[in-house]
Amino acid sequence: MAVQTPNLEPKGIQGLGKAIKRKEDARFIVGKGNYLDDINLPGMLYMALVHSPYAHAKILNIDTSEALKIPGVKAVITAKDLAAAGLSWIPTLAGDKQMVLADGKVLYQHQEVAAVYAETRQAAADGAAAVQVEYEPLPVVVDPYKATAPDAPVLREDIKDQMSGAHGPRRHPNHIWTWEVGSKDETEKALAQSEVRIKQHMVYPRSHPAPLEPCGCIGDMNKATGRLTVYMTTQAPHAIRTVLSLVTKIPENNIRVISPDIGGGFGNKVPVYPGYVCAIVGSIVLGAPVKWVETRTENLTTTGFARDFHMDIEIGATKDGKVTAMKVYTLADHGAFDAAADPSKYPAGLFSICTGSYDFQKAYAQVEAVYTNKAPGGVAYRCSFRVTEASYLIERSMDVLAHELKMDPAELRLKNFIQPHQFPYPSALGWTYDSGDYEKTLKVALERIGYHELRKEQAEKRARGELMGIGISTFTEIVGAGPSKDFDILGIKMFDGAEIRVHPTGSAIVRAGTRHQGQGHETTWAQIVSEELGLDVDKIIVEEGDTDTAPYGLGTYASRSTPTAGGAMALAARRIREKAKKIAAHLLEVGENDVEWVDKKFQVKGVPSKSVTMNEVAFAAYTNLPPGLEPGLETTYYYDPPNLTFPHGAYVCVVDIDKGTGEVKVRRFVAIDDCGTIINPMIVEGQVHGGLTEGFAMAFMQEIAFDEQGNHLASNFTDYLLPTALETPKWETGHTVTPSPHHPIGAKGVGESPTVGSPAAFVNAVVDALAHLGVRHIDMPITREKVWKILRQAGVDAF
Repeated sequence: MAVQTPNLEPKGIQGLGKAIKRKEDARFIVGKGNYLDDINLPGMLYMALVHSPYAHAKILNIDTSEALKIPGVKAVITAKDLAAAGLSWIPTLAGDKQMVLADGKVLYQHQEVAAVYAETRQAAADGAAAVQVEYEPLPVVVDPYKATAPDAPVLREDIKDQMSGAHGPRRHPNHIWTWEVGSKDETEKALAQSEVRIKQHMVYPRSHPAPLEPCGCIGDMNKATGRLTVYMTTQAPHAIRTVLSLVTKIPENNIRVISPDIGGGFGNKVPVYPGYVCAIVGSIVLGAPVKWVETRTENLTTTGFARDFHMDIEIGATKDGKVTAMKVYTLADHGAFDAAADPSKYPAGLFSICTGSYDFQKAYAQVEAVYTNKAPGGVAYRCSFRVTEASYLIERSMDVLAHELKMDPAELRLKNFIQPHQFPYPSALGWTYDSGDYEKTLKVALERIGYHELRKEQAEKRARGELMGIGISTFTEIVGAGPSKDFDILGIKMFDGAEIRVHPTGSAIVRAGTRHQGQGHETTWAQIVSEELGLDVDKIIVEEGDTDTAPYGLGTYASRSTPTAGGAMALAARRIREKAKKIAAHLLEVGENDVEWVDKKFQVKGVPSKSVTMNEVAFAAYTNLPPGLEPGLETTYYYDPPNLTFPHGAYVCVVDIDKGTGEVKVRRFVAIDDCGTIINPMIVEGQVHGGLTEGFAMAFMQEIAFDEQGNHLASNFTDYLLPTALETPKWETGHTVTPSPHHPIGAKGVGESPTVGSPAAFVNAVVDALAHLGVRHIDMPITREKVWKILRQAGVDAF
């Protein structure tokens, strides 16, 4: 019987480079997102956690009797209860192990001590308040430089006698690891022979991603089927499922992890937290679903922190400004447990990108990590594994060198950039950069902002006693974790999967192993498939975050989605196109070799009038196949990239400083990014705006600080400031395009570049405004009070 082909002419092919509105915004803008706390299951219990008021103390006794008397409270568990199930300590992503609930003593303020389960959220909170814990305070160490002193208190008594850890020898009970890269001897020799040498110490303070939605989890153990369903605010649902199976011994195919809509992650939702474990254990023990949603204070005080790198750098150069060598020593404060989300082979993450955009022939970096009485840190907050710290270090240091040489900082950078003909460029610290044109990007930024006119204005203002500064940052990032030969987490190789099913009428469903938290994947993945297959973008549905349906992937963080899952998506589509070509040849009644893909259609070579669309091919895949060909049009592809990608950018910031108050006003900020092939310019611009705002917050407002007793001084948004529309500067953005030569569509990733590149531009601008007063460096956050004190010490007249 003949099959009548419906009208399948595609209408909305909007592939790469099209600035279409985000498909997912239709539900987010009207408040129809489905977040974790929107999920309620029959018979569900609620969980609240008891937290320690001390940073370091023995636990002498835990009395739960009063809590259990509160109406609605069902149970209270402590570390002893978890020990019976073998779950009192869990492995961290960094190869350490972490207490779920405090076991014998607490190691940081607000550490979780007990979990209370109740019929209502309020009853659980009342129960947690009624748990009585008797503590014996112990000496506290919060200064990482004092952590390995001979008289420092031993924090991790569980491993105090272990002389080696997951990453080599340990030299003190509070020492975690030492990691080094590059040639120390050759670098020392080159530095000794340098005509000019600068040294600088700088601190990248501890900060917190502070996503809009805090962390949460619902554990739902069905004892009849033995199936565990976990709803979780996680950026990596498949990896979490594997870890849950390894820890609980529940077969992985009997665990389903669902990551619903997530209100921001920024690295904060990669690790496994005690609240997750306790909610799951509670469901297994009590036989009912258990929901835990943390408070804002819990999120700020106990979930993954970032930064806390204390860095020393030395750079050698010739008198005319050519860099010769660089040596770096960094001390990383990881808090009570090493819970950083880093690739197993790189305990300091990708800090070895600290040579930046410059042609250093000799370089050496050493990083040490220590335990302190702070919550576990080291998450990759909107950066790919410590790149933010590395970029800040080199971009601040290049300004210090320019000041020492009395050179313009733009001129110094132009003199030392890696040149386009040097790519692929093997850096002195081991990575091979894929592509870039740093000089072009900086020159676009300088022209856009009117750099030379601004320098003239600055000189005129300085002569009048006014304070104006211009800051430059020309960063190179490293993203796309990862090639499985280099990257794994807990032994799980890093790659990503994509699945595409094309239906008979030309609509399609696409599934990925990533999980977005606002990045716009539902639009981006649809645009890639639209570009590759010539399908209407509006007829492509994207699904992520359900381990029962999505192909395996390592999740969304470290700007890895487009470089990895985006590559998988393109190659899965091309695999479909290979089969579609056979069907097209059948429809066109020619041999397969006589068909070519032109203008998103299959046509007979040299005969544009004889063509068929992918929609027509899709219908034929279910109705009119050539003999011997399997029906259907679908595939799955797992993409293991051959290398990382290296986006770059050039940022220029102009500030004015009020002499009387110390207030820094960001007058202009131009950001030129090069993220390779741009899929959706509107999404890229939105991500750049968000990242710049987070960089602005770190430069001027935010720090997770502690007093000497380990008391947390930023447990709410009154003390840990978030920029509002009033404080946020107006961003001026642009781009250059240098495609990655090894990525299927040339894309590099952009989500974290602005947070990586912007802090140095802000700080360089402020220091530039004050350099004639003898100021060489100011640590972040550059508060108004800090600037005011500098001005008064320099004797600057407030009026």
